[in-house]
Amino acid sequence: MRPLAIITGASEGIGRDLADLYASDGHDVLLVARRDAALRALAAELEQRHGITATVVAADLASRAGCDAVVAACAGHESRVVALVNNAGLGAVGWFHEIAWEREQVQLDVNVTALTYLTFRVLPWLRRNGRGHIMQMASVAGFQPGPLSAVYYASKAYVVSFSEALHNESIGSGVTVTAVCPGPTITGFQRVSGVVSGARAGGRRRCRRARWRSWRIAGRAPGSGSCTPAFAIVWRRCWAATCRAAGRRRWCGASSARGSASVRGGRRVRCCRAIAVHARDRLAETPR
Repeated sequence: MRPLAIITGASEGIGRDLADLYASDGHDVLLVARRDAALRALAAELEQRHGITATVVAADLASRAGCDAVVAACAGHESRVVALVNNAGLGAVGWFHEIAWEREQVQLDVNVTALTYLTFRVLPWLRRNGRGHIMQMASVAGFQPGPLSAVYYASKAYVVSFSEALHNESIGSGVTVTAVCPGPTITGFQRVSGVVSGARAGGRRRCRRARWRSWRIAGRAPGSGSCTPAFAIVWRRCWAATCRAAGRRRWCGASSARGSASVRGGRRVRCCRAIAVHARDRLAETPR
């Protein structure tokens, strides 16, 4: 029987490319996202191209019921599960006190709660099987604070810390836990988050420059508050790169950060496919 990979946020962007890579490597895939039509189209394409079985779970991971639907879809196949890719995520842009609480709550539910719950349910299967990996989609945002995206940056810091802790706990079990930390990458994420109105999956076209708010915090120059000049420069460059949205530039390499549990990208705008390939290839280098 073929091994099974669970991939959330699989309808577009990095998740879609990861699903294609797992299928090309001979894995059956369990595709999870909210958009049923997009998932079914992807499933049909993967089955035709790679001769694998693709199962669709259209679920909202902001709810416990959605997460339980993913677990239920694996019933009877726990011994085949070798990979969990927690790729689903979303963000919001704006002043923290001005963004609707419902929007912030959904970010936490998907970026933190769903990721943690699915890891909690799947990790025992992998340890019992004595093999496999969990890939958590974090971000370079997880290594610094993020004015105007405070909750998103904080949620990614959680993912990095959580993943590194679990990686340490899993040493010797045959299971690895990896935090993938891309830099700015043009996917549907920007469209949903309100960063770039013209963004679409895969970064196949240039997006118009988006207008963005001043990077001064509360009217103060960087460095006069909690935001250091160095961070302000990095943040501004990341934001500008996201708005430029080339997306087709060649991957120029990435280095591991904080040990073998993290794969960190730089500040250049990335192509989804390049990030997916790099993340998959680095898993083979991670000691178990």
